[in-house]
Amino acid sequence: MKQRRVIYYRDELNDEFSEAKITPRRIDGGYEYCPETPFKRFTHFFWYRVVATPVAFLFLKIKFGHRIIGKSVLKKYKNTGCFIYGNHTQDIADACMPGMISFPREAYVIVHPNNVSLPGVGLAARSMGAIPLPDDTAAYRNFLKAIEKRIAEKRIVAIYPEAHIWPYYTGIRPFGDVSFAYPVKCGVPVFCFTDTYQKRRFFKSPRMVTYVDGPFFADDSKSKRDRARELRDKVYAKMCERAKLSNESVIEYKKEGSDG
Repeated sequence: MKQRRVIYYRDELNDEFSEAKITPRRIDGGYEYCPETPFKRFTHFFWYRVVATPVAFLFLKIKFGHRIIGKSVLKKYKNTGCFIYGNHTQDIADACMPGMISFPREAYVIVHPNNVSLPGVGLAARSMGAIPLPDDTAAYRNFLKAIEKRIAEKRIVAIYPEAHIWPYYTGIRPFGDVSFAYPVKCGVPVFCFTDTYQKRRFFKSPRMVTYVDGPFFADDSKSKRDRARELRDKVYAKMCERAKLSNESVIEYKKEGSDG
């Protein structure tokens, strides 16, 4: 029987197991979230459509035998922007996933500043539309404007509410409701996607099967804070339900001290 790798964790909310070690740049009021020059619009088209989309498709198919189930739920809402939330279990694959789910619409992903910090790679990520989390008040205002602009353009904004990467994790970690304030503010539908890992014949590595669900709405009679909490609870419950469809575990996660 194949020995599974074991990772010990202390804090489900804050532990990070990505192998990438990057010093993040500071995202301040000078960061340009939505460049509009003709050249930058061209570079966005080039990186997103010509490079990233076919490469992402091939990468996911070859490495994971990837399948998406349920993306048709987005079709009814093609004439409005929306938010989509997913579990964070890969580095490169998670950068690819939203664009595959949203195709042919564009998806913009809210990311940690690490994703726009590496020379070359960071520039490509920015050109493709990564929306890095801000570090100061001025940047936060621009960050919110960028989100509202993409929603007004009928794009999809993707968020990984777990925030930290746990490779091949087959559960759903607890997450807060802060990021659910965005769809409440914008008044648009919420969807979720859950990456599961399933056995496949003739391969040692599991197949990644992604389930897309929604839309989710909150009761408009409630306060904004309560609406955000309601959306979070609906998304979390559905993702936990879908996560049970994983039937292959590559890495075992154990809480420190739990096995004596």
